[in-house]
Amino acid sequence: MQMLFQADIGKQTPEQVRANFWKAADEVEPEVRGFAEDLFRVAVAHQEKIDALIVANSKHWRLERMPAVDRNLLRMAVGEMLASRARPSPSSSMKPWNRPPLLRLRIHQLPQRMLDAIAKGLIGK
Repeated sequence: MQMLFQADIGKQTPEQVRANFWKAADEVEPEVRGFAEDLFRVAVAHQEKIDALIVANSKHWRLERMPAVDRNLLRMAVGEMLASRARPSPSSSMKPWNRPPLLRLRIHQLPQRMLDAIAKGLIGK
């Protein structure tokens, strides 16, 4: 999340973010670092598609008017949905142990209806 925020607000390239982020970050387990890198890589690689899904499912909000934290949290969540091997069910009907890790951690803080709509759209694809 912080890497996406840094790229977005700091107007840094993904390469600049990768070069600088881990220098300033606390040490983490290799699995945690790998997971964070994977989320960042997927969100950056598919940003156009992710942003299009967010815009298509947001009413009365342009992407650039969304708070930066919300915008990047959505990018990360949708990126994880796209990267998931098994297509997710809409989050409102998912049992907690079946949710992708991000949704399991902060489901109550996400713009729920938008993620549900995006997940429903991904099921048929």
